[in-house]
Amino acid sequence: MSSSIATTRFSVLDRSRTREGHTHPEALRDTVRLAGELEGLGYHRLWVSEHHGVPGVAGSAPTVLAAAVAAATRTIRVGTGGVMLPNHRPLVVAEQFGVLESLFPGRIDMGLGRSVGFTDGVRKALGRDKEDAEDFETQLRELLGWFRGTSPTGVHARPAEGLTVPPFVLAMGEGAGIAARAGLPMVIGDFRNREKMLRGIDHYREHFRPSPWASEPYVVVSGTVAVAGTPEEARRLLVPEAWAMAYSRTHGTFPPLPPAERVEALTMTGKERGFYESGLAGHIAGTEEQVAHELETVLKETGAQEVLVTTSTYDREALLDSYRRLAAITSG
Repeated sequence: MSSSIATTRFSVLDRSRTREGHTHPEALRDTVRLAGELEGLGYHRLWVSEHHGVPGVAGSAPTVLAAAVAAATRTIRVGTGGVMLPNHRPLVVAEQFGVLESLFPGRIDMGLGRSVGFTDGVRKALGRDKEDAEDFETQLRELLGWFRGTSPTGVHARPAEGLTVPPFVLAMGEGAGIAARAGLPMVIGDFRNREKMLRGIDHYREHFRPSPWASEPYVVVSGTVAVAGTPEEARRLLVPEAWAMAYSRTHGTFPPLPPAERVEALTMTGKERGFYESGLAGHIAGTEEQVAHELETVLKETGAQEVLVTTSTYDREALLDSYRRLAAITSG
């Protein structure tokens, strides 16, 4: 094993993707079950996501799901990738993470993003609009202030005040600059757009200001990693998500994941085929040897301290096998 891989932490974001023929509750239980498996394999963290009104995602309340994951595990760190801060009042977010950290001390991460929902309908239902994302930096400052007891309101966030819950900024677009100015660890994706990722990392490191939360830059790179016995099997892991993305781009709604064999039997329009092929490209996928080589390249290029794997697929057994194979690569 290379020295870069040996000194890198490996973690997982599970989006609780729904699957054709399976229910939303099953998807949530799958995430909790996966957390226990990942803990046994030595992964550093398991994060859950926040999506609203999406047919293909059951994970809509990340702090609630994080509590279930933390209760079902003992050592793996648990957090959010992320709580979308513009959707919430910072005080309430601080209180939720204060409760999590109080119940599971030393294991909770606070990953924070600036998305406000994918569609006009969802934003309206949340009482938000696109412009609310512009307030993310101010909201972030307010949120961190609740943990340090510096709110000018005179109100105290209980039980958050005085606790240390590591915050991370999910860096899409403006996020790298915000993470740098706040002096926080940054999560940046994805592997398919390596140039953009490297530009964001360079900007972050160049402008990083040390803070009480982090004395130096900390970079987490995120993206899909699929490991299997053959390159063809690894590619099949990518098929359901690639089709779901292609479908969402052409039909305006993000569907549950279909089995790979159903997708492979589809007759696609030219537009669908274009998005589908694009969705299959650029990920880290292959045999153990191929994936180890590609990871080594990414880690040398980025200097990242951690990799957050975001793979989603229909076949949960094949997904777990991929995580087992990846763990074998990363642990020697």
